[in-house]
Amino acid sequence: MDAAAGNGGSPVGLDDSYRPLPGLYFAFLSVWLLSACSWTLNTYKKRRFQSNNLQWAITSVPFIKVLQLMLSFLFWYSCFYFQACSLWMSFGVYVTGVLFQTAAFVSFLLIAHGYCIMCEHLSLSERRTTAALGCVFYLTLVGYKACVPYFTVLLLLNYFVSFYLIFWYISQNLLVLREQMSIVENEDVRTMHDALYTKYKMFKKFQGAMQLVAMAETVIYMNMDDSSENYCLRLLIREWAQFCIFSYIGWTFRSQDLTPRFSVMPATKCKGDTLVPPIYSIEMDAATFKDFSSHEWHIGVPTCGRGDKSSEDAVLVIIEHPHSQRLRTVLDTSSSRSA
Repeated sequence: MDAAAGNGGSPVGLDDSYRPLPGLYFAFLSVWLLSACSWTLNTYKKRRFQSNNLQWAITSVPFIKVLQLMLSFLFWYSCFYFQACSLWMSFGVYVTGVLFQTAAFVSFLLIAHGYCIMCEHLSLSERRTTAALGCVFYLTLVGYKACVPYFTVLLLLNYFVSFYLIFWYISQNLLVLREQMSIVENEDVRTMHDALYTKYKMFKKFQGAMQLVAMAETVIYMNMDDSSENYCLRLLIREWAQFCIFSYIGWTFRSQDLTPRFSVMPATKCKGDTLVPPIYSIEMDAATFKDFSSHEWHIGVPTCGRGDKSSEDAVLVIIEHPHSQRLRTVLDTSSSRSA
C-alpha cells in the first residue's frame, strides 16, 4: 500500500518484490476467517456452560482483522491484475488496521480486569478507564500513522501506560486468586479450589502472552524500515506472530465446559479485603439438581471486602449432585485399573 501511494497510486513502476502480496494476504485471510468462524460457532455452542460475554466481545477482533486482510488482498490484486490501485480501498486498509489494534488492546484490558472471570460486570470506573484508554489509543495511533509530529512520543507513552495497567491488573487478580485458594483449602472444598486454580492458570498464561505482545510491539516499532527489500518476509513474520499470539490467547479464554464453580462469580469486584462467608452444603435429588436455577443464592467464591454492607449477609452455598461422589469413585477406580 505504501509503495503504491508513493508511485501516485499507479501500477506503473510498481516494484515486483510486492507481487507475492496478493497471495500472502489471501492465505492469511483464509486462516483468520476460519478462526473467526470457529470462535463464533464455539462460543454459540458453549453459551450455556459459562458466562460468555467476554468471548462475544473478543469476537470483534478476528472479524476486523478479516476485513483488513480482505481489503489488503483486493487492493494489491487490483493493482497487479487490473492496473488500478484504489485510494479508497487503501484508506479502508488503514482504518481497519487501526481499528484492529484498538479492539485488540481493549480486549486485553477486559481480560486483565477479569471481566467474566473474576466478576460478571466491570465497575463504572473500570468501564470509563477502559473506554478512555481505547479512545486515546485509537487517536494516537491515527496520528502516528498519519505522520503527525510528536505523535510517536504520545503513542509510546500510551503503550507504556496500557501495558503497565494490564500487567498491574493481572498481578492483582493473581494475588486475589492465591488468597482465595488458601482460604478454600482451609475449608476443604475441593471443587471450589479447582475452579480457582483454573482461573489462576488462565491469568498466568495471559501474563506470558502479554509479555510476548510487548516484545513483538517493541520489535515492530524498532524496525522502521519501509523499503521494498524483504518486505514480504517482514509481513509474513509479523502476520504469523500476530496470529499465533491471538490464537494462544483465544484458546486460553475460549468458551468451554469448565469446572462446576468457574462461571459463578460476584456481580462486581469489591475493593476491600478478601472475605469468604460461611460455607454451607446442600444435597438434592437428580431431577431437582438438573433443573436447579437460583440467582438469590451465591454459589461460588464471593470477593466481598470488609466495610462492604452487602457482605454482612453473604452466604456461600455449595450444591453438589447426589451421585457425583459415586461417579468420581467409579472414574478413579477405572483409571487406576487402566494404569
